[in-house]
Parts: sequence; structure tokens; C-alpha cells
Amino acid sequence: MSDYQNEQRHALTQIKNHLKQMAPDELDKLHGFIATYIDFRREVDRFLDLHFAVHCTQSCYQSRISACCSKDGIITFWADLVINACRSTPAQVDRLLQTIDSPYQPHKCIYLGPSGCCWELRPLVCAMFLCDAVQEKVFAANPTAKKQWCRLKARAKGFRWPDRPVLFDHLEHLFMAAGCRSTLMLLNTSPGLLRIKRQAGLIVPNIGD
Repeated sequence: MSDYQNEQRHALTQIKNHLKQMAPDELDKLHGFIATYIDFRREVDRFLDLHFAVHCTQSCYQSRISACCSKDGIITFWADLVINACRSTPAQVDRLLQTIDSPYQPHKCIYLGPSGCCWELRPLVCAMFLCDAVQEKVFAANPTAKKQWCRLKARAKGFRWPDRPVLFDHLEHLFMAAGCRSTLMLLNTSPGLLRIKRQAGLIVPNIGD
């Protein structure tokens, strides 16, 4: 098993265990926190189905030209795994763990199975990825769609870019308070993202810093 697989398994196992321990009212609050994001993702899916589904098929992976699915791993945030777990049944979470444990294959994403992506709700980085070639093809014929896509990308940034309070940071803190720790908690471990939070006044410097 690769370091990436171990990292993903460790994070998802913590999330799975903590969700089991949460009281019903705590789970309701958690689902309330992510409701707006879920609505946003539905809007993204409708847009992609309307303008890109005919172009973006599994053949992209089969020909190994996909910039994401042909890599062994994708950039996942802690919040991606939390939200996916909230949208999945326990059996689906267990299947995702089994997928992580599959024999390592460097030419494909560990989450890609015979029927496609094994996530119930793909990570945000995957949902918002469109290769340059397909963007040029679609947007050249439909400038309005390009404007819509730019607005969707700006909204996506508002969920995880920590120059303001954002959902992804809130979900990391929520699980950190319960004792969870992971290298996927990028908004609280990445020097670059911590610098953005500090510049935005979201981190109070210690006396003497």
C-alpha cells in the first residue's frame, strides 16, 4: 500500500468512527452545515451534464489522457471525505475503504473502479476540473456557458479558500475538536493556506510572534 493510500485510509477511518459516535442532533447540525454546499454541487452537476457530458466520457481515462484519473492520487481535503461520508451509507463508506485497499496501480486514481469513480460525491477538485481542450471546444461555441462556469468557480472558492470563514475550515475544526488529526486537514496544516488565514485575520498571532 502506498503512502497516499495509507493517508486516505487513516483519514476516512477516523471520519467513519467519529460519525458513528455523534448524537443524532449533532449529525443534524453537521448535515445543516453542508446543505448549501450540497445545493451548489447539484448546480455544478446540472451545468456539467448540460454542457460537457457528451464530451467527457470514460474514454478519456481509457486513453490515459485524463489529467486526474490517470494519476494514482488526487488532492483530497478532509472536508471532501467528511461530506462524502455524510452523503453515503455505512456500506458505501466501507466499499470506499475497500477501494483504497485495492492493489496499488500508479497509472490510475485509487478511487477509480470498473464503473467509474467510487465516491458518492466527488472531491471538489474533481468536480471543478475540465481539461483545456474541452473548455475551448464548448466555450468557443457558447460564451454564456463560459460566464456561468466562471461564476461557479468563484463560488467553489468560497467553500475552501480561507481568506474568510469557509465551510472546509469549519469542518476541519469540528473534527479536530473531537481529537481527529490528519495531513488532509490542509487548511490547518498547509503553510500557504495558514498564511492566507493569518493575513485575513482568521488566526490570532501568539504574543511574541
